[in-house]
Amino acid sequence: MAAAMGEEAPEHGPTRFDTYKKKYSGYRTAVEIDVGEDSISYEDFDAAVTKSTYSMNRNDVVKGTVVQYDKGGAVVDIGAKSSAFLPVAESALIQPAGSNIETLVNLDDEVDVQIISEEDENGQLLVSVRRIQYRAAWDTIAARQALDGIFEAEVVDVNRGGAICLVEGLRAFLPGSHLTGMLATEELIGTFLPLKFLEVNQEDNKLVVSNRKAVVEQQMTDLSRGDLVQGAVKALKPYGAFVEVGGMSGLLHISQISYDRIDDLEAVFQVGDMVKCMIIDHDKVNGRIALSTKTLENEPGDMIKDKAKVFEMAEETAAKYHERMEAERKAREEAAKDIVLGLGDSLDDLGMDDDDDSDDPLAEVSDDLDSVLG
Repeated sequence: MAAAMGEEAPEHGPTRFDTYKKKYSGYRTAVEIDVGEDSISYEDFDAAVTKSTYSMNRNDVVKGTVVQYDKGGAVVDIGAKSSAFLPVAESALIQPAGSNIETLVNLDDEVDVQIISEEDENGQLLVSVRRIQYRAAWDTIAARQALDGIFEAEVVDVNRGGAICLVEGLRAFLPGSHLTGMLATEELIGTFLPLKFLEVNQEDNKLVVSNRKAVVEQQMTDLSRGDLVQGAVKALKPYGAFVEVGGMSGLLHISQISYDRIDDLEAVFQVGDMVKCMIIDHDKVNGRIALSTKTLENEPGDMIKDKAKVFEMAEETAAKYHERMEAERKAREEAAKDIVLGLGDSLDDLGMDDDDDSDDPLAEVSDDLDSVLG
């Protein structure tokens, strides 16, 4: 036991306190840095960042960059605290069948977007490209309407009242009554038609177009008095027949049907009859034409006796009519020329000789005054 008690205690390594004590080099005075009056707190700094990078409101139009595709849309960096989200439905005004976000917008493209929502709990905004394009489309349409020109548009749908056409990405209604030579059936979808505007009202989102108006204007440009045309009788009135010629409504007045008197119009024409007529007048502004069949008669009353023969020989008779009209025009010109020349000869006969004192109407008056004053 004594031996055991006489043994030296085993040595142990330095404690944690010993290590800290060894490294301690004494008290150090904190260094104070004077940042001056321009120093700001973290709170002030965060407020300044928020104010400088995010001052965007709903309906603002800003520039952004498409940075990635996401489910149902795309992420757009607009310089806000968080990136904005562009839903696929708002990515374009015109979205062809089968299109998706990848085909409608490209990555890294810089685009103008409109903010369409308030910030959500994550600080994210919803943006739209479609609404900017929508307003631009109405501006373009208003400019087109002011020019009153003809344009083409695709038929994208049909309904009981007519057809739907796509004009600058907007859906325009084409009434069935304003279709020329066709019906609003499924076969019309995908075709392009010449059109003119009937009504443009952005406030009511109302856009109405006409195919008939465009066709009439195109045809009226090529029509002249004396042209031979073919059409169908659409209506009979006491004063004449209305004939549709290529989408235009022409009046065949009862006095222009035959050189003979017509007492019963229905004895000559029935609705649906195909007829050949000559244009005798036209109103290009309103798309109206006046027609005649009596100019196609070889003999007065042929339209009443045998109108089928009149139509059969219409081209030949029309050619003779034009020849006769041209001959009459030349005869009138010659007659007018003879009148002018005759007037010239008469004026020559009335010519005066400047050397003949008797031609002076004041000569005798002057002599009489001399005798009185002499």
